[in-house]
Amino acid sequence: MSAARLADATSPEVGARVAAEPTTLLVPLGATEQHGPHLPIGTDATIAIALAERAASEVPGTTVAPVLPYGSSGEHQDFAGTLSIGAEATELVLVELARSATETFPRVLFVNAHGGNAAPLRAAVARLRAESRDVRAWSPRFGGDAHAGRTETSLMLALEAGVREEVAEAGNTAALVDLIEDLRDGGVGAVSPNGILGDPSGASAAEGVALLAAAVDDLRNVISSSSCSFLRNSGEKEQLEDGGRVAR
Repeated sequence: MSAARLADATSPEVGARVAAEPTTLLVPLGATEQHGPHLPIGTDATIAIALAERAASEVPGTTVAPVLPYGSSGEHQDFAGTLSIGAEATELVLVELARSATETFPRVLFVNAHGGNAAPLRAAVARLRAESRDVRAWSPRFGGDAHAGRTETSLMLALEAGVREEVAEAGNTAALVDLIEDLRDGGVGAVSPNGILGDPSGASAAEGVALLAAAVDDLRNVISSSSCSFLRNSGEKEQLEDGGRVAR
């Protein structure tokens, strides 16, 4: 079964689909930012789309919105091609987007593949749920290195999404906890001249396939387990959880 894409449907078709069964709108969130010399600038958006569409193809009652390709990426601004709208604007866009979406769809699930979106996304979900809107957010937990290293390279190889293997090279391989202060002060360029936090060596399509399968399985379970309602109780703490990282 192929994923139902909102962009491919007509308005009457969407209305009929929602009337026929409770429908969850999956909204892929990516970024437009550098990913070293070997990965495309649209890497996060590509991964978000793949996760959302693969999960939707396995779960009835889901529709995939067009990807939001811009987010909070200011830490990458020193590198050509990065387009960031900042954390404040990202939060506002997500709030207004979900407010609009919930006029049609009873449930909305943001599928986020960019770590820089985490804080504004968490804030947006908290605000929306305070308005009694059935909205959540999910991010994959791939593990591995932080940015444009083996993990993301493997994912993009699996998706056959334009990896320039011939120019792949190691970046700063220090643990993120050891870099975080310099990252906050000067961005990625201050700690890694080539924009990579990790090492793409050893990346493979096979590893990427396994990572994607595990993430899609987790996302599918989140959608299915929430088929009645994402809302639990009005006093539920807003948080971004590890192990599937669901913002409730």
